Amino acid sequence: MKKQYFTLLLALISVSLFSQNELIIPGTITSTDINLTLQNGTHEFFAGETTATMGVNGNILGPTLILNQGENLNINVTNNLGEETTIHWHGLHVSAENDGGPHTIIDPGAIWNPQFTVLNKAATYWYHPHLLDVTDEHASKGIAGFIIIKDADEAALDLPRTYGVDDIPLAVQTKDFDANFQIVNHANNDDTVMVNATVNPETDVPAQIVRLRLLNGSSQRVFNFGFSGNMTFYQIATDGGLKEAPMALTRLLLAPGERSEILVDLNGMNGQTIQLMSYASEFPNGIYGATNPGMGAGMTMDDYNPNPLNGADFNILQLNVVPQTANPVTTIPTSLVDQNPYLESDSDQARTFTMQPDTSGPTQLNGTFNINGVSMDMSIINVTIPLDNTEIWTVQNSSGISHPFHVHDVQFYILDINGNPPPASAQGWKDTYLVPSGGGTMRFITKFEDFADDTVPYMYHCHMLTHEDTGMMGQFVVVDVLGLNDFEKNDDLLLYPNPSEGVYMTMQLKDVSETIQSYAIINELGQIVSYYKIHSNEISNKFSFPIHELASGKYFIKVYTETKIITKNFIVKN
Repeated sequence: MKKQYFTLLLALISVSLFSQNELIIPGTITSTDINLTLQNGTHEFFAGETTATMGVNGNILGPTLILNQGENLNINVTNNLGEETTIHWHGLHVSAENDGGPHTIIDPGAIWNPQFTVLNKAATYWYHPHLLDVTDEHASKGIAGFIIIKDADEAALDLPRTYGVDDIPLAVQTKDFDANFQIVNHANNDDTVMVNATVNPETDVPAQIVRLRLLNGSSQRVFNFGFSGNMTFYQIATDGGLKEAPMALTRLLLAPGERSEILVDLNGMNGQTIQLMSYASEFPNGIYGATNPGMGAGMTMDDYNPNPLNGADFNILQLNVVPQTANPVTTIPTSLVDQNPYLESDSDQARTFTMQPDTSGPTQLNGTFNINGVSMDMSIINVTIPLDNTEIWTVQNSSGISHPFHVHDVQFYILDINGNPPPASAQGWKDTYLVPSGGGTMRFITKFEDFADDTVPYMYHCHMLTHEDTGMMGQFVVVDVLGLNDFEKNDDLLLYPNPSEGVYMTMQLKDVSETIQSYAIINELGQIVSYYKIHSNEISNKFSFPIHELASGKYFIKVYTETKIITKNFIVKN
């Protein structure tokens, strides 16, 4: 096997030294009626070698959705993969039922029809699968696409906007291939760099201000973006919106799931060539991509080395500067948009989330990780959040490797990292950020507004897809507490015995043609005590549920059938 690996490695090095490939620019969809088909395909990452892939409306990757704030979208996602999957709109502020998390499964041959209004600010977002246990496989094989949102504030600025010419989306990934040039998921041998599914890419860019939309779409690798010659560039947007003013940088660290928009000043550079690079040699220990992925050399990761990318500086994309376009943008703006982050003093609640290994010691990087001591369980709601709450979350990392923490539903504003102000590049609206290893902390503030759903949850998780797939994820619901007392006491549902001092209570639908699909038990504070999705072999119009662990008091049960939601109260006397 080692011989096969090194043969492949030598082939990849040969390709990287002697050939460049024209960068693929994904097509676009600008309509509010969007049709996406998930399909199997093939792609030649290497000349003459066919790799099995997955894509959206094509063999690999998906079209860029160009949207306007305030538009009402009608999306049809058809699953032709021959297996279950989901599609998550990463970074978008949508209802839980439209979010595309693990609960919103698209069966083989089925069509999912999310409908929502675009509420986000102008920025770069993306979409990708989010099925429990197989997110890495589906995303690594190619199901991913950009979402570009525009709004009035962005339109008022003199910025590059010609898609694929001076406004270019760049999905940067690393992958591992086996001896047959097939993609390996959950792999630490990710020694092949690509942009928009193009290995050794190059593209022409005009000698003017060029806008690059950077996405770290890798499963695990962190990039330290910069340009050859330490050329200065200007960051104009974080995950969820434009910054207040362009930020001059020579390095920009992005972990998996993060995005950023940058401006590159190429005025007067016609005929020159520059390289977009990752300066991974500058990483400290404890980052995936550093020489040592753990906090020290004694903390090892299987198959992490040998890998020529780890702890090294490497090229990502060659930019060939060509003559200006007819109407070039030639200056960097001095200001962008006003930002109004939430105030710490307005916080309603503080929460702490601790990321930790399931086993400690020097071998922990080869194991699994959890959040707050528990692994992902589809039947458990880990956190219940009242609608309109402003909250401060402290994310602690007690493991030996840095983890990118991602939250669905909201954008947040980082208050501090390890007690210090966040780096300039992380100042702005975020939905994902890398929490330092070895006891590092991140505090952020956010608000949970607009959407309440006490059954379909949102996710928070590590965006290293290997970690996510193996349980480093939790669920939260946003609940309208004020509406609890307005729940209808529906006679379509029988509960007995009620009140009860027993171990179980039974629910039964009066309509024998209906079946119980799932249910949630909610206390008088609006907190979900338990949630259960009925397994296919248990579905009927009658179901017994445990109450012996409930404290004495009044509760509500919310029962979901194929066609309606029924709510009824019950009393426990334990």
